[in-house]
Amino acid sequence: MNVHAAVDSRWSGLARPSGDPIRLNRHSFVAIDRHRDAKYQATYRPQALYNRANEGFRANHEALLLHEVSTNLPIYREDTGPTDFHLHLPPGGFQLVMVTSGVFTFDYDGRFHHVGPGTVMLQSAIVHRQLFYTWSGLSTEENLKAPQSVVPEPVSMGYSGKFLEAFITDPTSFPNPTIVGPGQIDEAETPRIAWSHPLHDRPAGAGFWLQDPLALDALYRPLAAGSTDRQIKSATPVHVRDMGIEAPSGRLVTGHIIATDPVGHSLLPKSASATADPASLSKGEVVIYRVIRGTAEFKDGAGKKIGLAAGDTVTASQNSIKLVGMGDDTQVLRLGLLKGMENLCRWTPTQRDEIDGLAAQIITRQETRPSRTEGRPIGYLHE
Repeated sequence: MNVHAAVDSRWSGLARPSGDPIRLNRHSFVAIDRHRDAKYQATYRPQALYNRANEGFRANHEALLLHEVSTNLPIYREDTGPTDFHLHLPPGGFQLVMVTSGVFTFDYDGRFHHVGPGTVMLQSAIVHRQLFYTWSGLSTEENLKAPQSVVPEPVSMGYSGKFLEAFITDPTSFPNPTIVGPGQIDEAETPRIAWSHPLHDRPAGAGFWLQDPLALDALYRPLAAGSTDRQIKSATPVHVRDMGIEAPSGRLVTGHIIATDPVGHSLLPKSASATADPASLSKGEVVIYRVIRGTAEFKDGAGKKIGLAAGDTVTASQNSIKLVGMGDDTQVLRLGLLKGMENLCRWTPTQRDEIDGLAAQIITRQETRPSRTEGRPIGYLHE
């Protein structure tokens, strides 16, 4: 993502960030990013347009950035296609990706993952690339209006590939070194290489995580009887999916999808044997809600109602906002930012530039797999 001057490879002092500590906004605040005000920019590569939730990012001391990545050009052009092999080094090793339309192939640590709407991936500090994506052929204006979903419906899989992505701090503020440039990739061999490196800042227990939207642990569960969250007004029952990211994030962030079915149609894959844990929906020193589809209504601490539609995001301090209503066929992402984030520090600009300059020199071990689906992962989050 960033290009900086190369430096001496003596980087023993760069193993961990040594910049300012990360601090969540503990004061009462509510910040809204409206889709109608969204700005889509090709920040890093021409085929991907980025829409950042900047209001919430700034209000929360730039601790966590949520943005939407929208594929907008075909893969066969010379200036698009597969990306290079690179890695991200955000504080805490936290990068979240949730696909909301289309189909992608990602190569993580030498292994291929074919993913569609609703797939959740938690990965960072693993050498990876985006190998394939779908593109609908629609104009930019129509492409950006394409409905999104976290359920792998056939229609949503036919749109251009889009995903929501979250990083702790801003991607321009931490190292994103290129490990193998596009001109050096040998398709017969390079994707079979797995890499390891010593530069990290992860909490105990952090690990790579992928949740398939149709897996048993991704089933939607009704809110438990007696839960205050059952006070959410809706024409259809409210269900919750636990994205399972709290433990593999090292207790930095929780993630849930709160959703309703369309009237007269059962869309969500559900579990009939359990209810959702209401306590999990109260976690977070700061909370972020993103409406993926449908409509949702919130109340702030003063009782003022806030209506959100698809593409809107609200970021708020703990107990400053409450979800009180949902339309039918609505899907809302909820992220709860936990106290552990404040144990992390940011990279200094000097460290960022030096690590980006090291590029492939930071790799300390390589392993060739017999195939792209076999072999033990050696990315640092697996060790």
